[in-house]
Amino acid sequence: MPVNGRSHIRIARPSRDLAAAERFWREGLGLSVVWRSEGGSEPGHHDLLMLCWPDADWHLELVHEAARPVEPRPTEEDLLVVYADDPIPEDLIARLERHGGKRVQSPNPYWNEWGVTVEDPDGYRLVLCRRAWSNS
Repeated sequence: MPVNGRSHIRIARPSRDLAAAERFWREGLGLSVVWRSEGGSEPGHHDLLMLCWPDADWHLELVHEAARPVEPRPTEEDLLVVYADDPIPEDLIARLERHGGKRVQSPNPYWNEWGVTVEDPDGYRLVLCRRAWSNS
């Protein structure tokens, strides 16, 4: 089977607090938990949380290893952009903030003009863009 545009994509990131991350991504953005496991406290074992929308060809994987935690080191350009093709509802932004997000300005004026940038509890940035996108 070739790798192509329908190939599933996994976006994997370390998290310092999976419960806080889950509140942001599930209760804030509305993603569903598709997998969760506890790996234990020994080196090499990690807790895992996978979230996505049910019809998505991607999922977000968050991991935490208690024995050797990896500190998230996002930059202001580590973005997960969701193209909404509509104005971003203020109640969605408020919900993201209530569930651990922090609205921030982007260093890129494009995202400030066309979207809203919110940091998750680990400092990674979610951009909700009111524009549409198509690769065709």
